[in-house]
Amino acid sequence: MTGELRNRERFGAAYDKDLLAGLRKLSKDTRIPASKLIDEALEDLLKKYGVEVKRESQE
Repeated sequence: MTGELRNRERFGAAYDKDLLAGLRKLSKDTRIPASKLIDEALEDLLKKYGVEVKRESQE
């Protein structure tokens, strides 16, 4: 199936404009997709607060 998100889920939210601009610049400069950078940021945040996440599979 085209466009299938196997290990991902769509999630919409509103973000601080300056943070979003920084994310877009970092994504462009590093050529890393913004979604992957957000994954990394979420992992760091959850780790900071001691929240364990059970991963079904690695991407």
